[in-house]
This record gives sequence, structure tokens and C-alpha cells, in this order.
Amino acid sequence: MIAIRGLRKAYGARPVLGGVDAAVEEGDVVAIVGASGCGKSTLLRCMNALERFDDGGVSIAGFDLTSGERPSADLVRLRSTVGMVFQEFHLFPHLTAKGNVALAQRLVLKASRATAEVRALELLREVGLEDRADAYPSQLSGGEKQRVAIARALALPLKVLLLDEPTSALDPRMREEVRAVLRAIAARTKLTMLLVTHEMRLARELAKTVWVMKDGVIAARGTPDEVLRDGGVVRELLGVGDD
Repeated sequence: MIAIRGLRKAYGARPVLGGVDAAVEEGDVVAIVGASGCGKSTLLRCMNALERFDDGGVSIAGFDLTSGERPSADLVRLRSTVGMVFQEFHLFPHLTAKGNVALAQRLVLKASRATAEVRALELLREVGLEDRADAYPSQLSGGEKQRVAIARALALPLKVLLLDEPTSALDPRMREEVRAVLRAIAARTKLTMLLVTHEMRLARELAKTVWVMKDGVIAARGTPDEVLRDGGVVRELLGVGDD
């Protein structure tokens, strides 16, 4: 499903990814943890062609990414299969929750307005927000905005879902709202999921495999018990414990 080969990325003279090699099987959930600046989010963004990389390659959901630019038609197809949920939500402020979820279906899948809105309501129901369908982002809490963003990603026929710090901008109660939605998605779908997080609890609850990144490479990998229990490898490599 996913193969990452010798991935390297630098911003000017500053290396960010130093030769990442990894593989993910279909249906697996992988948590990527590590200190700020270690390359976690950059790795995730390279996998969806949001960042160009300098060397190596990524095979993901039937797409082969190499260094350099991708044709725009390929990007549309890639991003209808490999979805991304961001820390900052990125909702359109002039659209309601229903409108935000329906938009990608209309633009990418060429669905009719009626069909897209019916599906949008179904997805909002799945994330517990059917009663907020007509609310605008300015009227939603942070947790509600993130749940809308997750529903929007799921509106396309995804094979892979990438999540970049989906709970880090939220207070504890809102984090639990989003954690519950992600647990339900992982339990009921066969989506392959990669999750960048500083939240060890979320990594424990969702992931089959944990990658610990340090200095632009995957310094350790294993099950949550192997890597996170009592601080585990995380404490040894990064000097931090479980939260």
C-alpha cells in the first residue's frame, strides 16, 4: 500500500528528512511521534505531494511520487485517494459545515448538489454533527471544526488518510471528541491511516505501529507497547515520557 524509499528533503541548507525508508500494509494505522522539528509533518506532506522532496520516492495507493513536480491532473487523482486532515482545520469560512463537506464531492467527483448534500449529512451524522450542518465555521468549536474536516476528507473515495496533529490545537474535552471519532473510523473502516501526533494516548489507542522520528529519520519502530509503554523507546530517544 505504501513504500517510502530513501526520502530526503532540505529547506535550503537545513536537512529535514535524511533518508527515510518505511512500508505500511493496507489497513494499518501508524502513529508518527517525535520532538518538534524532527521531520514528522514534512514526511506526511511529502506523501500527499504537498511538499516536493529532493531525493527518493514514495509509492502510495497506486501512485508513484518522485522528486520534482507532479502534473496537476495526477494531483487531483492522488488527493481524491490520499486524504489529509490538518491541525488548522482549513475550512472555508463562507460555507456551512454541510457545504464544506459537500464541496469536494461536487468538484472532484462531479456529484450533483443534492447528492453531495445527502452524503455530507450522512458523514456529519457519523462524526456526531448532523445538528450543526447549517452552522458556519465561526459558529463551531475547535473540536467541531476538526470533526467537520475529518468528514470532509472521508467524503472522497479514500484509501489512505493522513492526519497531521489533529488534536494538538484543542482543549482536553475537544480532544476527546476527536479521539472518539478517530477510534470509530479506525474500527469501522479499512482505511490505511498515518497519524502525526505529540499525544501518546492517541498513538496508543489508534496505532498498530509507532514510528519514532529523530533528526529526520525513523530512529525506532514497533508496536505501541514496545515503543510507548512506561515511556519506552520514546523516553530513551527523545527524553520524554507518556502523557
